[in-house]
This record gives sequence, C-alpha cells and structure tokens, in this order.
Amino acid sequence: MKNNEILKYVDHTLLKAVSTWEQIKKICEETRDYNMASACIPPTYVEKAAKDYGNDIVICTVLGFPLGYDNLETKVFSAKNAILKGAEELDMVINIGDVKNRDYDKITYEITKMKEAVGSKILKVIIETCYLEENEKIQLCKCVTDGGADYIKTSTGFGTAGATIKDIILLKNHIGPNVKIKASGGIKTKSDLVSFIEIGCQRLGTSSALQILYG
Repeated sequence: MKNNEILKYVDHTLLKAVSTWEQIKKICEETRDYNMASACIPPTYVEKAAKDYGNDIVICTVLGFPLGYDNLETKVFSAKNAILKGAEELDMVINIGDVKNRDYDKITYEITKMKEAVGSKILKVIIETCYLEENEKIQLCKCVTDGGADYIKTSTGFGTAGATIKDIILLKNHIGPNVKIKASGGIKTKSDLVSFIEIGCQRLGTSSALQILYG
C-alpha cells in the first residue's frame, strides 16, 4: 500500500498527560496536511482545536481514559460536552472491573446509553484487550454490538500491551456486521500498519504513523 492510502486509516494521536498546545497544533496540522482520518487529542484541547482546525479535520477525543472506571453519568456528561466543544468522534474506555465481575449486561447498558448520548457522532469502545481472557473478549464483542457502538477498539496505548493480529481476528469473528474495528497500541512498523488494514481494521490509532512511513 502507498503511504497516503495507509494514512487515511490513521487516527493521529497525542494523549500524553504532558501534551502542550504547540504539540496538539502540530498533530492537527499533520492530520490536515496528510489527510488522516482524525486527530485524537485530550478533551481539554477539543474546543480550541475545533475552532482552529475543525473545518479541515475530524476531531476525536477520549472518554473515561485510560482506566475506564468513571461512572456512567460522568461519561455521558463528558461525551455531550465534548460534542458541544466540537468533537466528531469519541473513544470510550469500558469499565474493566465490570468485565472481571462478569457484569456484561451493565457494560451493554453503558454502551447503549453512550451511543444515545453521542447520537450520529462516532462512538468507539475501547476494551483494553491486554487485560482480558479470550472468552471476555468474545463477550465484549456482543456487548459492543448489542450496545450499538460504531467501533470496537483494542487498546488505550496505556495498558501492558497493544493490538495484535490474533486479537483482531478474534474480534472480527465475533462482532456484529455493523461494528468496525480499530487497532491501537503497539503499532511500530509499516508492516504492522498494512497488516492491520489487510486483516480488516478500518481505523488505526497511533502517534507514530508519520515517523514510521517517512522517518
């Protein structure tokens, strides 16, 4: 694949706690200049980024990030506020504790309410695969599908590991037909980028796509 084709799949990401506005500006400008899928940035920068760059790029932000254990009311408020500030796509972390408690109905309910909150905007659900057993990943495919989310996403990039081809195949085999896949975390080479796209990912979350492809 050509570099420009690969970059159309990339959510160009900067979510470090020490991110400055100058760094966020750079992410937004690179997203625009290289025609990437979105700029994925912290919620505190959404309003300014949308004001300065919203006509040229899609603004993505995160909810309950990176640990997922905000309560539902907080996540719903954060989602609505992010949209009000200019976010078009929202990547939400589920409550991993609910998975370990096998409370899948609660997880599905949370996703349902979050999708109601974001409406026509894109909701991506981060399940943090590095902490999960295979059966838990399968159960979460059902939760994400039944909850009406647009994407299932592997990782925050802040866990113990990121996306793997094995996990993408597993998710692909168990999600519903209307759910897309985003691989995130641990993408280090052009081969990684291409492999995740070819196996069926419609989005890739990475902070290093330009460095990988252009040095």
